[in-house]
Amino acid sequence: MSDEDLAFADVATLRGLLDRRAVSSLELTNLALARLTAYGPVYNAVVSILHDRALREAKRADRELRAGRVRSALHGIPYGVKDLLATPDAPTTWGAAPYRNQRFDFDATAVQRLGEAGAVLVAKLAMIELAGGFGYNDADASFTGPGRTPWNWHYWSGGSSSGSGIAVAAGLVPFAIGSETSGSILFPSLANGVSGLRPTYGRVSRHGAMALCWSLDKLGPLARTAADTETVLRAIAGADPHDPTAEDHPFGVPSRRPRIAVLKNATRGCQSAVAKNFRASVEVLRTYCDVGEAALPDLPYGQAVGTIVNAEGAAAFRGLIESGKSHELRSVDDRTGGYVAFATRAVDYVDAQRRRPQMIDALRKAFGGYDAIVAPTVNTVTYPVGIPFDKAYPDPKLQTALDLINPGNLAGLPALALPNGFGDHGLPTSFQLLGIAWGEARLTAIGKRYQRLTSFHTKRPPLLRHAPSSVSG
Repeated sequence: MSDEDLAFADVATLRGLLDRRAVSSLELTNLALARLTAYGPVYNAVVSILHDRALREAKRADRELRAGRVRSALHGIPYGVKDLLATPDAPTTWGAAPYRNQRFDFDATAVQRLGEAGAVLVAKLAMIELAGGFGYNDADASFTGPGRTPWNWHYWSGGSSSGSGIAVAAGLVPFAIGSETSGSILFPSLANGVSGLRPTYGRVSRHGAMALCWSLDKLGPLARTAADTETVLRAIAGADPHDPTAEDHPFGVPSRRPRIAVLKNATRGCQSAVAKNFRASVEVLRTYCDVGEAALPDLPYGQAVGTIVNAEGAAAFRGLIESGKSHELRSVDDRTGGYVAFATRAVDYVDAQRRRPQMIDALRKAFGGYDAIVAPTVNTVTYPVGIPFDKAYPDPKLQTALDLINPGNLAGLPALALPNGFGDHGLPTSFQLLGIAWGEARLTAIGKRYQRLTSFHTKRPPLLRHAPSSVSG
């Protein structure tokens, strides 16, 4: 295989090459380091490249592989993490200028478990400052600059796991770890045309991860394929004495034919290409799934999520807000957004948490006997850089779209985003499967079959070696 083919190979393919000694972990790692160095700055994807650690771990992996020890399917495979996960090898910046020199002397549990699986950490990847908790309204909300999707440099890579999405899409790493509070794995998956798996709340320990919203934060993988997301999730999942919310739970898949429900009015308020590609995806799903319809309960999921993020985020960053250092943040909105969040009334937060079980119960009833509800991941392609998000697509029809991201996150349910074509400006489109609690393997089983029948996940973006000279930042 050429270096380019290796760079865009999935985990299963790399595993086979490593096992046959057709390539070494050191070769894969050097390739990843070279591509991170060459392309990372063009797309504002990288905070720190961990050369020394990566080479040390790759050499160890090769020694073990030569001795016949294969720790896991990820043994010897490079990866990156969103820069809210602690490592001792570089600063953990949380994407924010006030924390550029922040260091921890330990690995986050997710990083530790990937190390135990034999994976090779090569980079800390860019993210929206503070994971977007202060209400940013434009792409330029990180000290690394606006993340740019490899599919069109003038458009956003999505947030807040911006670098994780870019790095996978551009062939810088085979997989990356991101986080989601309300959309931060699913949206970058859409924007970059990759597969992203948001796990059930409690599936993955968050020890060593920046806390934005304790009752909503989740860690999960972005990768080339649905199969890869499951492989990675299995490696990082499970109980952890350092995180009382983390649980052991089996990955079960029914032996019967999958049952999915298309969200009623799913294409309402969608751009035409998003709607067209979604309908085509449903037709593929019909070939191996029983397909019905489900209506989303008309409840204030978004308002509840917003209130909870504001209140818990203000508590998490109370010191930053009270010290006035939030004025050092990159986004103008973020410099004041913390104060808005800090003003959240206790009664509003309590009321949101009080109503939360009622809304979760209503959503679960909407599933009926289905394994998943399917809808477009987002109703548009990603946004242009340099234009406020709320001005990017002003068509009022687009404001009527139904939303599964907020309900799914409020309920702590898993979701899988899969690329399903392209829309305006050569940008990817995507659909999501929202699953039942602990039902990740059901989602990836559906996703794996979909990707055997389609080829959207194999497409490669037209990478630039240099940013256009007429545009800075």
